Formats: sequence, structure tokens, C-alpha cells
Amino acid sequence: MPSVRSVGSIDQTSGMRFWLAVVHRDHVRRGVEQGIAQVNHGSKAGVAKLQPGDGLVFYSPRDVAAPADGRDGTSLQAFTAIGRVADGDPWQAAPMMMGDRGEVSPWRRRVEYLDGVVDAPIAPLLSELELTRATPNWGWIMRRGLLEVTAHDFALISREMGVAHEMGADTLVE
Repeated sequence: MPSVRSVGSIDQTSGMRFWLAVVHRDHVRRGVEQGIAQVNHGSKAGVAKLQPGDGLVFYSPRDVAAPADGRDGTSLQAFTAIGRVADGDPWQAAPMMMGDRGEVSPWRRRVEYLDGVVDAPIAPLLSELELTRATPNWGWIMRRGLLEVTAHDFALISREMGVAHEMGADTLVE
């Protein structure tokens, strides 16, 4: 496996930051189709952290959110979409029903997603990712919903998804 230079969570040449959002795959797919990101049940604080040009990757613990009958979806534990935050500010979407949360007006942000990515299981990367390698209970970290990750981790994930070159992360892989 090639080594990856770690330069922290901010790319020293561009000021770009790297983010990991935890969202079920069915919601990720809807976001990709619409060219948007919505995190932490539509909170403004989450999308306000994202800035134009930042890298954003989605980790999906399950394929679907728990349906009304309370059953969980199938375990997935994979990275499922990747892109860059587009120009523009966050905005509040029209009111919509969000399960037992009732009617909400979620905050969103435009994202330019890459086509042709492959889902990348997290298991083979657990010992390589700075986010997880020293944390046996790494799943608890993911419960935050939106995490800043290092350039090292973003490069590893983008490579596993088959898009390191498109994301500019190939320059971080040695």
C-alpha cells in the first residue's frame, strides 16, 4: 500500500479542509442526485462549517435509515460518496416531514459530487486511518455526524473509492 503524507486537516497549499459526514446510503444517494449535502438532521451548524472547495466524503453505517417499523437497515459500513463543497452559502430548504421529528426546514449546501466512485468498506482502512487506528471503539466517533478529517485520511479514502486523482488527493499519496 502506498504511503500517504499527513499534513493535518488543512491542505497546506490550498487551505482546503476535509470532512466526513455520517449519513445512511439512501439519504446520500438523494443528496448526490440533488447536488446537495445535509448533515446532522439538517442542522445549520453542520453545513455552516463546510466552505467552498472543501473535500467532503460520506460514510454510511447502514443502507437505509430505520423505517417506521423501527427495524434498522442492512449494515453497510462503507464510504459512499465524495465531492467538493461548491460555491455559495448554506440555505434553508422548504419545510418537510422528517419522521418522528415532525416538520423541519433543513439546512443544505451545494456539493459537486464525483461520478464513478465505488463504495469503499471501512474495515480494510481501520488500521490506516488516523481517525480510527488508535480507537478500538471507532463507531462512537462517527456518532457526531460530521467530523473534520486529515488530508491523510481523505487521500486514503478517495484512493479506495477510485477517485484520488480527481480529488487532487493523488498528490498526497507517495
